Amino acid sequence: MTPDNLLRALFAKAVEVADPMQSLARALPAKPEGRVVVVGAGKASARMAEAVEAAWGPCEGLVITRYGYARPCAGIEIVEAAHPVPDAAGVAATRRMLDLLAGVGEGDFVLALISGGGSALLCAPADGITLAEKQALTQGLLASGAPIGEINGIRKEISAVKGGRLAAAAYPARMLALMISDVPGDNPGDIASGPTVGHRGDAARALAALARWGVAPAPAIRAFLEAGGDPVLPDDPRLSRVENVIYAAPAQSLAAAADLARAHGYTVEILGDALEGEAREVAGAHAALALKATGPRLILSGGELTVTKRGDGVGGPNAEYALALALALNGAPGIHAIACDTDGVDGAAEVAGAVIGPHTLARAAAAGVDPALALARNDAHTFFDKIDAQVVPGPTLTNVNDFRAILIEG
Repeated sequence: MTPDNLLRALFAKAVEVADPMQSLARALPAKPEGRVVVVGAGKASARMAEAVEAAWGPCEGLVITRYGYARPCAGIEIVEAAHPVPDAAGVAATRRMLDLLAGVGEGDFVLALISGGGSALLCAPADGITLAEKQALTQGLLASGAPIGEINGIRKEISAVKGGRLAAAAYPARMLALMISDVPGDNPGDIASGPTVGHRGDAARALAALARWGVAPAPAIRAFLEAGGDPVLPDDPRLSRVENVIYAAPAQSLAAAADLARAHGYTVEILGDALEGEAREVAGAHAALALKATGPRLILSGGELTVTKRGDGVGGPNAEYALALALALNGAPGIHAIACDTDGVDGAAEVAGAVIGPHTLARAAAAGVDPALALARNDAHTFFDKIDAQVVPGPTLTNVNDFRAILIEG
């Protein structure tokens, strides 16, 4: 197997392990008696709903997923909406979900299926805030370079459904929330901005974060935050019948990829599943590690990197990491790498990421593309498209965050 093919196989294994059709049934209890309602949101939520019906049969419910990520379900309605910037379809579906939950009672059971991407898809804003105002805020935050945890913390403060509000809407029914983690640290309150997990609320901190990242909120958002927001606290009685369970997480996918690499004769070093930071800076640090390493070795890492928008190009954190890594390695022999988002979408492009090797810069020169200029313009997707080094798996139907692997040949 060539290094390129092995790296792609490692990514495929990481995705396969997190596929709800392979993993969700183990976390699913026997179907309760009485009325059962299934709700959910995220890039994996439709696949999760499909897995639920494979185990339980047709169910009543409503799930919101990204455009192109729908799956066939017999009873659960699947609605597609926009990600990463919310749209009217997402708002309308979220309000319908809240209306559905308003009709459940104490003897009913609600199964919530939550995965990454739910922050944008489960998106009804708090009273007095418009969709257009929320869209502008989201676009500003995504371009600012702010870490995703901070972005979701702000989203949580101005939402009608995040931060435990979805679970509160289902009270007094019993709720089980099954989650796929895509966040560093695997905190249930951070996955999809915690729709089933209460939080203390910190509107002042949200305002400070907006100022720190240079994002000016609309007057209505600022006024809402200055008034203190309306948090659902962790000890709210409406959360007393909720159980939150993370059944799939990045560490499991990294472990599966590590096992496959060992089977091919590589020593594996895992840097962690929760790395954060500016993509190009992390790439520089990883290049230094790779240049000092002896092979055959594989260096794995997960987490969620960020990009500060400096130019007008098309890119995402994984492609930008790969481009910066290629520049830092400068054609070093025997070192290959892959960087991909396990949901199949790096940034807003329908591309998971890219592969690089000792040949990357030479290919760029032959194709007449300037890697340094592409990095300066945040145009990594265009760069890798021109040298035929993109990874485009299509919708993976899961989401356990970024996957990065550096292979050092012996």
